[in-house]
Amino acid sequence: MAIRIGAGTIRLEKPVAIAATAAVGSRMEKEGPLGAEFDRLVEDSSFGEKSWEKAETKMQTLAIELALQKGNTTAEQVDVMLGGDLLNQCIASAYAVREQGRPFLGLYGACSTMAESLTLASLLVESGAARKALAVTSSHFCSSERQFRFPLDYGGVRTPTAQHTATAAGAALVSSAGPITVREVCIGRVVDLGVTDMNNMGAAMAPAAGDTLRQYFTDTGTSPADYDKIITGDLAQVGSDLLVRLAAEENCDLRPRYTDCGLMLYEREKQQVDAGASGCGCSAAVMCAHFLPAMQQGKYRNILFMATGALMSPTACQQGESIPGIAHLLHLTAKGGTN
Repeated sequence: MAIRIGAGTIRLEKPVAIAATAAVGSRMEKEGPLGAEFDRLVEDSSFGEKSWEKAETKMQTLAIELALQKGNTTAEQVDVMLGGDLLNQCIASAYAVREQGRPFLGLYGACSTMAESLTLASLLVESGAARKALAVTSSHFCSSERQFRFPLDYGGVRTPTAQHTATAAGAALVSSAGPITVREVCIGRVVDLGVTDMNNMGAAMAPAAGDTLRQYFTDTGTSPADYDKIITGDLAQVGSDLLVRLAAEENCDLRPRYTDCGLMLYEREKQQVDAGASGCGCSAAVMCAHFLPAMQQGKYRNILFMATGALMSPTACQQGESIPGIAHLLHLTAKGGTN
């Protein structure tokens, strides 16, 4: 059974593995540095649907189907699906899983949702409550702009701290056997340092990332030097710089091994995405298209994946509320990796 290590980390004693992954994106993702690594890229961001919200459901459905296909698994063999997105009531996920007819846990962790869904899927499999679980997450630039900021036709000017919401989805099949093992998870705390700018989510989320990393390193007695990569998502440039600075103030040097999914998905200068990428589909797609396959190929054996989320709503921000942050962490190893 899983055991608690220190104050915040859970170590999985029974085998839990990521058996298969899939990533789906659209035109912007195709033009980015990782375009060739996606399983499916659709030039038309409407995905043939009549609304952006339906397009996001279609994108997530494709990710689910591809992950199941790559894992030689049918939907009926999955005991539970866990998913979330940025839309009200997580409608993209609910409607996508509706097509599968499987038990469903809808989650909202904003951009931390992929780490949250993988964490809970892993704990369910480790406990024996599920034999196979599927974690899926998505975001869509157009549906998110409509909900959180301005209609696209408004033509609003974006600030340099703003991030571009990814039109992407990632899905991961979790079971007791597979090429990538989930060793430990660290469930984050809500951290709020009073940031109120909806266009500066990196600054709002970085303190939560620092808090979770600090907790994990304290619990496990490890340091950045013990891992091949430390990956966050999606702090982008502003949040990444702040996290590195916060860690350095505690004599923790992240720089040699640290990267952020929000800085990897797009070419910032050429694609005009300001501080970088965001959206819960960003870290989901970067992990499922790039890092998890790279682990399977032996390029990385021992990594920390920590997705961050800004737990805001348009209503709360309009009422002057600050933006709380959250960050959940998973320790993943491939064959030959260390505990």
